Amino acid sequence: MKDLHRTLAQLVDIPSVTGNEGRLCTAVASRLLETWSIEAATRVGNSLVVGRSTGRPMISLYGHIDTVPVQGNATARVDGDRMYGLGTTDMKAGVAVMIHLLESQPVIEGPYDVIGVFYDKEEGPSADNGLEEVLDRVPWLTESQLAIVLEPTDLRLELGCNGMMNADVVFTGQAAHSARPWLGENAVTKAGAWLDQIHHRQPQPVVVDGLEFREVYSVTRATGGIANNVIPAEFVINLNHRFPPVYGLDEAEQRLRQVAADADRVTIRDRAAGGTVPVGNPHVDRLGAALGAERAAKQGWTDVARLTTRGVAAVNYGPGDPSLAHRPDESVALANVDIAYAGLADFLTRT
Repeated sequence: MKDLHRTLAQLVDIPSVTGNEGRLCTAVASRLLETWSIEAATRVGNSLVVGRSTGRPMISLYGHIDTVPVQGNATARVDGDRMYGLGTTDMKAGVAVMIHLLESQPVIEGPYDVIGVFYDKEEGPSADNGLEEVLDRVPWLTESQLAIVLEPTDLRLELGCNGMMNADVVFTGQAAHSARPWLGENAVTKAGAWLDQIHHRQPQPVVVDGLEFREVYSVTRATGGIANNVIPAEFVINLNHRFPPVYGLDEAEQRLRQVAADADRVTIRDRAAGGTVPVGNPHVDRLGAALGAERAAKQGWTDVARLTTRGVAAVNYGPGDPSLAHRPDESVALANVDIAYAGLADFLTRT
């Protein structure tokens, strides 16, 4: 097993479900302190920043160290050309690449100040994401000329990301005995025509700098009724809106409210801006050339958005396969891990 693969297996074998990242954060810090001085390491709770600003152009690498809960896949195993286990693809493969880049003397001595940011609580509620505290506590990270978030992209260079919004779409009726439904109004069936519209609604493509994002609306939860013999007086539907980064939060909210205009009430529960596409950034062009990677829009929301809202140009690129994230059979192609490391090492050692 290659050293990089062995590192990945070690990371997988240290449990780090969201809220329990302390042991893994300590392990990463202990390892990198064999290469870096204590002055170059900043721990923020169970997050870690490694590297120094010396005046060279700064490029930062970002990876979350937490995982979703265990699904019978707590430890790493290799089968053929793949490694299986919790976090292999999302995103401990990316974290392993980061560790080895920060240990590489050619990278350390290269033309850039390369900074590694390992943060916690990404898989939990957005408001608890550890990256926010890191960016608040280590403000010089916003001096980065480019940030690379090593979330799983299956080796594609993904630019920008969709914004995200959740809303309660509420239909109201009148409760009555189910034996005499004509005395009331069924809030669930009242919503039927609108739900049918959402079911048949097609994604709306929006092109930004040659990249196609898709605006989509999805019903993800629904609750209604208090008993089997009572006509429901209220039906609450969660509408999830994914919107391209050309729309700000207020405009995206207005668009959602227009889509949900048939409802009796709409309440926005949470919202997060999209990540802007770094048009004209020379490092992005150079990164694309070094990686030889396909360029694509990021349909999901990632922490690229947190970085771009603070003025940092950011992209997604990682060895994991997003289609395998959060699954019991989560795995990563070991060749992808090697390719990601080689491409990023080349990028970080050349101008």
